[in-house]
Amino acid sequence: MNFGFMYIVYALYSKKFDKIYIGYTSNLNERFKSHNELSKKGWTVSFRPWEIIFQEEHLEKTEALKREKQLKSCSGRDFIRSLINK
Repeated sequence: MNFGFMYIVYALYSKKFDKIYIGYTSNLNERFKSHNELSKKGWTVSFRPWEIIFQEEHLEKTEALKREKQLKSCSGRDFIRSLINK
């Protein structure tokens, strides 16, 4: 059962390296800070700085995971690229 807890599916874009990162979290501010500043290892560290180009809230973790997986598919990445190209 969910008690008002939100899961956020998000997409980051590194303009400098033309890279996309798609993930989900329950705390977007902290996660974004981790991607851009705090983290010392991991894939996103190599492509800083990042900007948030898409975010979507979900009540259930399973729904957020399903949407994250969809956005990581070919059609999902096409959707994210269309946002970048606007």
